Amino acid sequence: MNKIGVFVCHCGRNIAGTIDIDKVVEAIGKYPGVAHCEDYTYMCSDPGQNLIKSKIKEKSLDSIVVAACSHSLHELTFRKAVQESGINPYLVEIANIREQCSWTHSDQEKATEKAIKIVRSIIEKARLNQSLIPVEVPVTRKALVIGGGVAGIQAALDIADAGYKVVIVERQPSIGGHMAQISETFPTLDCSQCILTPKMVQAAQHPNIELRVYSEIEDIRGSIGNYQAKIRTKASYIDNQKCTGCGLCSTKCPIKVGSEFDEHMGNRKAIFTSFPQAVPNRPVIDSEHCTYFLKGGKCRVCQTICPTQAVDFDQTDAVIEDTFGAIIVATGYELYPRTKLLEYGGEQYADVITGLQFERLLSASGPTEGSVKRPSDGKVPMRIAFISCAGSRDPEHHMQYCSKFCCMYALKHALLYKERVPDGEAVVYTIDVRAGGKDYEEFYIRAKEEQVICLRGKPGRIIKDGDKLMVWSSDTNSGRPVRISFDMVVLALAAVSSSGSGELAQKMKIPINAQGFFSEAHPKLRPVESLVAGFYLAGCCQGPKDIPETVSQASAAASKVVAMFNQEVLYGDPMVAFVDEDLCSGCKICITTCPYNAREFDENKNIVRVNEALCQQCGCCIAACPSNAAQQKNYTDDQLLKMMEAALGGE
Repeated sequence: MNKIGVFVCHCGRNIAGTIDIDKVVEAIGKYPGVAHCEDYTYMCSDPGQNLIKSKIKEKSLDSIVVAACSHSLHELTFRKAVQESGINPYLVEIANIREQCSWTHSDQEKATEKAIKIVRSIIEKARLNQSLIPVEVPVTRKALVIGGGVAGIQAALDIADAGYKVVIVERQPSIGGHMAQISETFPTLDCSQCILTPKMVQAAQHPNIELRVYSEIEDIRGSIGNYQAKIRTKASYIDNQKCTGCGLCSTKCPIKVGSEFDEHMGNRKAIFTSFPQAVPNRPVIDSEHCTYFLKGGKCRVCQTICPTQAVDFDQTDAVIEDTFGAIIVATGYELYPRTKLLEYGGEQYADVITGLQFERLLSASGPTEGSVKRPSDGKVPMRIAFISCAGSRDPEHHMQYCSKFCCMYALKHALLYKERVPDGEAVVYTIDVRAGGKDYEEFYIRAKEEQVICLRGKPGRIIKDGDKLMVWSSDTNSGRPVRISFDMVVLALAAVSSSGSGELAQKMKIPINAQGFFSEAHPKLRPVESLVAGFYLAGCCQGPKDIPETVSQASAAASKVVAMFNQEVLYGDPMVAFVDEDLCSGCKICITTCPYNAREFDENKNIVRVNEALCQQCGCCIAACPSNAAQQKNYTDDQLLKMMEAALGGE
């Protein structure tokens, strides 16, 4: 019979403030199989761990239950402590009496009774636990970075500089992301391209980095250390080995369409390079607008004049498969659709534009070469409204969260407008100004000193009034309604998750939150890790961030990957599913149910086997198995039944 030691933590007053610890210790000390029960103020502290170690030797304990907080916080701590005392680390169990008991109750008597039942149920589980050995997993020392914005570029460079191979997959024809579209960055107002372009070039020229632009992830399978990814590169109809990037083809193309990079404030050709500093600086042909594809082989001007014969209309999509040890998700963000902001005219008013569109007007490489002009008539606007929180912080109609960087870039836009049009008037509408970054408050003060007007009150409507735009709002400081006529309105739209994030999350089997952003493993202790081992998060794919925070998180994710690649082998959690061969009927239901392809059929024995390296302990196979042959190590049906009996009061 097991000699189980139970150690109850006070966790300061987190547990002891609601639960009567003495009663728990008294009741559990009498429970069958418990050789020792003791409490301590902070069990996770060094003295607390030393207490457990000493009692293991003194009482010859062979199984440990710690009644404390969530196992996700300190289970590894206690596993290491008992392992040093000679006990298999998988013979340690955590009874969660904090999150599941003390934090959810105010009645001490009932909370104490529940805590006792929780601890008893975990004792029953511990009684049937088996010693386990971690699964050894080989490591493929090559990383995949999904997204080629500043987050993806930074993460890739850090991993590559550490000596490991990296593949960047970017769905646009060039890396750079939204930062490449920005004119200047706050709070220093330095040129965005001047900062970003050197990093883009470094990534393209780095011997350890492979760029796969105009590409998307089709499928991802496998597990940490060995993920198999299928990458589809769309046909650009350009032979990049022959193309020199001279641009002659684009200048002669007769077709003009709205430029996605310029947010449709300017035009591009059917054969185009996204922007002058694009990396790689090679054109692509837009088959949806190219005359050759629309009219059955006509035109061919670009092919005719290309001096290197790089245009290849017969090119098809290319699909490659590769293996990666770790994957960094850096898919960035998009702007909240303006069509949903009906109170601001949706998209029917030409002179109501987005912040990114204004960035392109401000940019020297933009459609107006840095001149601020109204889209409707090309005139210089003498009064502009900059509306913050357009689609943000509005739980009733739009997105409930703060998009974090909007306050600052609305102020930046106002300042840059004042530089371009000194006698113009800039009015920034805010709910309040959130300036939490380094030097951000000083930037806010500078804007006010430059005669930028900050009006506290979120506009309720924008109405077209001749060639003007009437903004209806209220001044919440005075409580009075305000109506002001403007030449132009710039919306600081909410940042939302990138399109396709949900589909990508399903392929990777990692969770997203209600807003579509990727969820981290722990918001404080594991902010760059996902809940699936081997996947890491960087930048705005996890939530809205400014550039410094994005770069910091990208480097943090890269450091996790490098630390993994520095190991000879990885050790996977051994609490995986297994098959009882005597009960398995060979029905194969569990094979089709497993989302990780961790099961295969043994034709010789007519049974199913588990690939322990691929199993992620989700339990789908166990729920689906009609003969109860599928079980999980240290979470068997027998253990769960015993836990239920103990929790319901059975002795």
